[in-house]
Amino acid sequence: MERKLKDYALLMLKGMGMGAADVVPGVSGGTIAFIVGIYDELINTIKSINLQSLKLLFTFKFKEFWKTVNGNFLFSLFAGIAISVFSLAKLITFLLVAHPILVWAFFFGLVLASTWFVAKDIEGWNWKTVLSFIIGAVIAYYITVVTPAETPTNLLFIFLCGAIAICAMILPGISGSFILVLLGKYHYIMDAVKGLDLLILCVFGAGAFIGITSFSRVLSYALKHFRNVTMAVLAGFMLGSLNKVWPWKTTEIEIINGTEFTIEHNSLPTQYLVEGVVLMIVGFMLVYVLEKISAKKS
Repeated sequence: MERKLKDYALLMLKGMGMGAADVVPGVSGGTIAFIVGIYDELINTIKSINLQSLKLLFTFKFKEFWKTVNGNFLFSLFAGIAISVFSLAKLITFLLVAHPILVWAFFFGLVLASTWFVAKDIEGWNWKTVLSFIIGAVIAYYITVVTPAETPTNLLFIFLCGAIAICAMILPGISGSFILVLLGKYHYIMDAVKGLDLLILCVFGAGAFIGITSFSRVLSYALKHFRNVTMAVLAGFMLGSLNKVWPWKTTEIEIINGTEFTIEHNSLPTQYLVEGVVLMIVGFMLVYVLEKISAKKS
């Protein structure tokens, strides 16, 4: 695909949107990729990083390697993600503490609209797609209500956390950050990001690289050969994840194996009702506008 400089600048902005979503435990960067119309290209590009393309790299055929792995696309996107993660990590975590209802309301609107548009693009609803949609929704809902675990901090487990979380990050509706919460490592990894702990970040990144290059092949195959069923599962993931991003919650402290966890339960709106509804509409309309622009370009 031929792109101009402004297109790569836009890709970087899309990457920043994905990065901002990925640091929020409840919103998936994959959802943002779907919203901005780069999901298929992202999966296929990641899939192109294989033994054959790595052989080009290690034999110093840099130009061929860069072209094979769609390097300009990857560089622009991941530069945006990195900028967002390292610059917004503190801001996002601050906003989630200071204004959680407003932040979650905006993302609720984003995810709700994304669910609608992904489901709308499925051609030919039948028992297979309906069942796949239900299964996706049930899995995502179950993930959102699982109690976090106490886990070790050794490097092997951090590597596994990277491999597991990155798979969730490219699945719309299932948040990689929330998977880290369930694995008991969200704050540990966020502290490593804010403190630039290079050892932890490199081990986590290595796990993420192995995870994403392996899982992208599964997703690419599923989208190519079973697109409607796969899209139905992904739409179900988004619907089920709405349980996590519902803005109004009550909290309680649970002690599990001697460790305190804050457990959240959804509740009826008690404050910021108008502001929350307005931000939901803003999030929904943002996706709506992006979808219309994407459809017009197509």
